[in-house]
Amino acid sequence: MNLPEVTVEASLRGRLAQGHPWVYRNHVRGGDRLPSGTWVQVRCGNLLAYGLWDAQSAIALRIFSLAACPDAAWIADRVWDAWALRAPLREQSATTAYRWIYGEGDGLPGLVADRYGDYVVLQTYAESVQTVVPFVVAALLTCDRDLRGIVLRERVPEDGTDEPSSVPDQPHRVRLLWGEMPPEELVVQEHGLFLYANLLRGQKTGLFLDHRENRRLVETLASGREVLNCFAYTGAFSLYALRGGAARVVSADSGHGLAEAAEANLALNGMASSNHHFVTEDCFALLDRYAKTRQLFQVLILDPPSFARQKSSVHAASRAYTRLNSLALRCLEPGGLLVSASCTSQMSPEHFRNMLAEAAMQTRTRLQILYETGQPLDHPVPAGFPEGRYLKFVVARALPIS
Repeated sequence: MNLPEVTVEASLRGRLAQGHPWVYRNHVRGGDRLPSGTWVQVRCGNLLAYGLWDAQSAIALRIFSLAACPDAAWIADRVWDAWALRAPLREQSATTAYRWIYGEGDGLPGLVADRYGDYVVLQTYAESVQTVVPFVVAALLTCDRDLRGIVLRERVPEDGTDEPSSVPDQPHRVRLLWGEMPPEELVVQEHGLFLYANLLRGQKTGLFLDHRENRRLVETLASGREVLNCFAYTGAFSLYALRGGAARVVSADSGHGLAEAAEANLALNGMASSNHHFVTEDCFALLDRYAKTRQLFQVLILDPPSFARQKSSVHAASRAYTRLNSLALRCLEPGGLLVSASCTSQMSPEHFRNMLAEAAMQTRTRLQILYETGQPLDHPVPAGFPEGRYLKFVVARALPIS
């Protein structure tokens, strides 16, 4: 096959050889007139690679292989590899939702596939990646004969970056690729808890699957404690805390309809709402009010949306995270647990710990990190792609400085 050739700055050779799959437009020569989705041969010094050209994205090239131009069989191998990696999840009868393909982590950059029961939701993060969708669909069907439907949720970047929109309650363009459309109120299981997953609307592809194991950790810490769950969405962390024996849980989020969605999830699991309360309010404002009125909790969960979609925004994001965690520490009883997360890929785990240290200093708190985790099994990270390690999750005990 004669492929168009583009040249990449030789300084990137080491990074590409290590498996980094992204090349930004300012590092590329050639390809200007190629349509998005064209397979190209990439020359970087004496290194050859094969990837998809994108005419619109800030990421001009997504590298798929250093050996050969991918075809249907090559893509099927990646899908089967991903399927095999998730075998331990499929063996858990009480978990029916997981990420089947995690883009760059599974060798298919720019594409994710999430499994919800007998349905799969695909998402692509750039126009160019549409080229591989038909091959991925065919491979999914050969892996699992029990599928009932595969849909593509097309998400539009908000600001010229490759971070797609995740505005709650905003309809997405949903296209049926195979089989039947999923029901609007699909119920899945996660460690034995039942959750409604709206695959046609809502954030991400329906649920935040990356916190599955982190939610179970919170369950083990909640017994007898009063819990505040900020940025609660539909209340998944709250459900785990209640099942873990929390004395009281307050869920907070500013999104329209999320209080009703959280109550529906409580009812689905047969949980009484007497020890759960949902506050529809901006979480920064709520924490500020609670801090001023000395309303204190023994566990406080922070799982905010990404505060930075571009590298240029990382300093502003760091300030926002520091302020948020400082407010949260002011709302914790001495010895209480701060459960803090970040999905901002531009913020490294070290940067996140430094932010927590700054928040602790500002509030004269001695902060002890008890647990530090990231993404679960179904979100693998290539060794040469640190950006893939986007999720930070810390549980820390807060004590006054004496």
